[in-house]
Amino acid sequence: MEQTADSFDLAIAESKLCAVTKPNEALTDEALVDSIRAGDDDAFEELFLRHRRRVARIIGRFFNRPERVDEIIQDVFAKVYFALGDYSADRGKSFSAWLSRVTINACYDELRRARSRPESALSDITDDQAVWLNARLSSEDASAESMVILRDLANKLLSRLSADDRMVLTLLDAEDLTVAEIAALTGWKTSKVKVRAYRARHALRRVLGEFI
Repeated sequence: MEQTADSFDLAIAESKLCAVTKPNEALTDEALVDSIRAGDDDAFEELFLRHRRRVARIIGRFFNRPERVDEIIQDVFAKVYFALGDYSADRGKSFSAWLSRVTINACYDELRRARSRPESALSDITDDQAVWLNARLSSEDASAESMVILRDLANKLLSRLSADDRMVLTLLDAEDLTVAEIAALTGWKTSKVKVRAYRARHALRRVLGEFI
């Protein structure tokens, strides 16, 4: 299937990022943070180059419009820059883990704002896609074309869920994180993650029931 112009293709995005100057891995993240705090703007650019691919990948799990992904990347690193005074490796979290939490929180905030203006709606699901999904439920087809359709449908279906539901399902199923890892990233209790995951799956089934 031909890819739509406004869909976010992670592979293409990563290939473009690779074409840019690669980051210097000689300094640790913590050393770069210390340099930024001392006023070294080049150190922040280095930190950006080092981590933006991973940040883009996380954001791309939730949003598939390239311009939206770019906007949230900028938002994440702006928040990181102004919050570096609060970061401390002595608290037991690596910079990478702290950055992941900032990214997840930024996605969560954007999901809540976007709930009233979803990127896709069930009305956007074509008859062909509905037929394909019904067939998919009883098939093990894993062709490249079916994966593209599946990704498109997933975004349309998940856009109908609440921010909490979409967050937990994406982290569980797309990122393949454990309940404990999700709790650490979101700041939720493990019991809330479990309850939210249960409710989210039921909510998704209700959405599916609207057209299959």
